[in-house]
This record gives sequence, C-alpha cells and structure tokens, in this order.
Amino acid sequence: MVAFHASALDGVARNPALPTPLLLRLLGFDGGGDGPPRDALQRAGLPEPAIAAILAHPNPRARIGYAMSSGAEPSQRARLADDLSPEVRTALAYGPEWSVPRTTVAPLPDAVCARLLDDPDASVRAALLDSPLLAPSFVASLATHHDPAARRGAVRAWEILAPGERSALLADPDLEVRRAAALWECRGDAHVTAGLLHDPKAAAEALRHGLLVRADAERCVAERTHLAALAENPSLPADLVERLADDPDEAVRLAVSLRPELDERRRMTIDFTIGDLDRGDDVQWVRDGLADPEVLRRAATSAHPLLRRAAARSPHLPPDLLRLLARVEDPVVENRLGIHHPDTPEETLMRVYARLGGTFSAWMAETHPRFPREGLAARYAGHPDGNYRRLAVRDPAATPALIERLSHDPAVWTRQAAARDPRLPVHRLREALLVPELASSAGANPALPESEMAAVLNRAGVPA
Repeated sequence: MVAFHASALDGVARNPALPTPLLLRLLGFDGGGDGPPRDALQRAGLPEPAIAAILAHPNPRARIGYAMSSGAEPSQRARLADDLSPEVRTALAYGPEWSVPRTTVAPLPDAVCARLLDDPDASVRAALLDSPLLAPSFVASLATHHDPAARRGAVRAWEILAPGERSALLADPDLEVRRAAALWECRGDAHVTAGLLHDPKAAAEALRHGLLVRADAERCVAERTHLAALAENPSLPADLVERLADDPDEAVRLAVSLRPELDERRRMTIDFTIGDLDRGDDVQWVRDGLADPEVLRRAATSAHPLLRRAAARSPHLPPDLLRLLARVEDPVVENRLGIHHPDTPEETLMRVYARLGGTFSAWMAETHPRFPREGLAARYAGHPDGNYRRLAVRDPAATPALIERLSHDPAVWTRQAAARDPRLPVHRLREALLVPELASSAGANPALPESEMAAVLNRAGVPA
C-alpha cells in the first residue's frame, strides 16, 4: 500500500462536506508551526465556532490567513483589528491578495479602516494605504488626515472631494501631496500643467493627462519630451496629433492610433505594430469607460486590435457587441471574454478552454455560468486529448463506472477531476487518497465518508 500523502489533508480542508467538529479539529492544528491549512482558514461561510477558533488561535499565521480571506465577510475579518500581532493587522489592512474574476471583495467598514490608519505600527498604516479595496468614502475622508501619506492617498478620490479639500491638498505643506493633487487638478487647469512640466517626477504624467496650452505642446514636440505620453493627451491640438502620427518612434505612432477622436479610416492609416499578447490595458479612455455603452461601442467596433482587446475586458458588453467580439479571430479577445463576461458564447468558451489548458481551463470550466455540461461525456470521454477527456466528468449523465475509468486516465488533470467527483465509487475514492497526485482531489470529494476524513486527520497527526 502506498503511504499516506500529506496533500490529502489540504483536500479535506477545502471539502465542502467537512463536518463542523472535524473543521474545528483541523483549525486547532498548528501544522508544525505553519498553522492550519490555508484552505480551512479561507473557506466561505465559516460557522461562528470556527471563526472564534481562528481568532483565538495562538499561531499568528492562522490569523493572518483569515485576515486575507476573500471568503470572509468584512465584518468578520474586522474582528482582527485589535490583534496583538502587527503582522496580522498588516494582513487585515491590505486585505485579500486576489479575487476571482467576475466577483468582487467588499472593503472593510470605514470605522475599522480609520482605526488601522492610526495603528502604532507603520507597516499596518502603509498596508492600508496600499490596499486596492478601500471604499471611496474612506479614501475621501483622508483629505484632512494628519499623516501626509494619507492625504496623498486621498487624491484617488479627487472627483468626489469638496472644492475646499482640493484647494487644501494643492497647497499642502508636503511636496508629495501637492504633486499628487496637482496631477489630478492639471486635467482641467493648463496653469497647473505648465508648472508640473518643470517637475521631472511629474512631467510625463502631466503630459499624458494635463490640459495643455499650444505653446507648451509645440515645445514638447520640438524637444521630443515624453512624446509617447504626449501622444495620449486629450487636449493635444489636432495638427500636432497629425504630426505625431508619422513620428519615427513606433511607440508614439501606436499611442496616436489609440486616440478616441480618430475615425476608423484615419486610425487604420497609421503605421503601428502590436504584440500578439498585448491586451490594451493601458488605453485609458476605454479602461475608464468599461461600463459606458458609447465607449464600449466605439472600441468594440473598431478595426484596431488593441481597442477590441480593451473592450473585451468589460463584463457590461451588450449582447450585440458580445456577439461581434466573439466572432473576432483574436485569441486575446476570446480569452478576455471567457474570463470577464458571464454570457460568453459556449463555442468561444470551448476554444479558450482548448487553447489555455491546465489550471486556468479547469477554473473556467468549473466557474463560468455558460460553460457547457450536458452531453460532454458522450463527446469527450474517448477524446485523444486528456484536457478534453476531463470535461466528461462535468456531464451530469456520466456514470460512476465512467468516473472510475477516468480516475485511471493517463492524463493527471483527468484523473484529478474524476477523484473530486462525488460519483466516484467509494472503494476507488479510498484508493485515490493514497495516491500522491490524487490525494488532494480525493480529500476534497464531498462524497468522502466522514470516517475517512477523520482518518486523514489522524494520519496527518491532527490532535483529536
């Protein structure tokens, strides 16, 4: 018999059928100093006894894991705001490291953020200000904070700040705060833009977004000052745009080709080059308008590949634009639709699945609401490609005998998918627990008997 494999414990930790008594037992485990398995700490919908056990866990790694859980409600994570460990409070302040596409992670309550911002430990304060999960209301409240770093952070909410707050930030005693505020104010103030052009740390950004007077624009073109940034500027005079469209620098020509005011005829006469994997994330006017129907229509119907790729990131595409982009023969467009849009057509999803393979394909197949299920066993159980054979496991009509057969498949991805499936006969499920590459998947199988879950904990040395 193959020896017990420790990854079975990780599988049990994320098993949706794990009973609360075993979950509590697992959460009390210190794992040789590493704390409980992260999948146990970050399960969604943890019962109150489990949360209490984590909050009281003597190993700060356990509390850190929960502080960064995207499966926990903000009000639950907030209970760590007074944790004795600065590392735990730092993890809480920054929040979950990542969130699954097509989902959002709610921010901590403003009152909790305020406490963390006044934390005695500098790493906690810095983590909070770096967090991408702060509510706009809280960011705006930083405008009058005593810490210059916080006031600098407040400019992220520039558009909702009161006029008096903006004026105060523009005149702030701290140079970095003044610079950050000016880089927002310059979008509508040519005088502020002109001042920033003399600041080496701000000049490029000011040329990209600031309101320009013609003399400054002409001087920058003549001196070739940050031309790629200047080529994006919305206020650049039309004749200077035309001049830059023929610039010898390829990056400058590409930036001009992406300007929103160009008609398609002119846009496509510009000599630009893009990479096969360029995604268009830096096209600011599209990125800012991913929920704007007019912006999406201009970008999605463009012949410019980068504009189509930028638009494909939006989950708000109306049906006609979604169908249009789904017909574009561009792998980047298809990939982005598959990741971000809940109504991506089945045939597009299948092409993305075939192209990307591996962990990403498995994630998309399991989570995308439009990914097919019915009929997959008949279509793919005998497919020569193991990436397709694992799709047969998704079919509700797949029989236990087929699932067992696929658990012996030559392709490891297929074997693992079968080991996770609750239709796998119990005798084979017990065998899979002892196979190194299947142990984690078998441990996560919701059909695993409670006695087997307990046995996994016993073999892993988890105290009763």
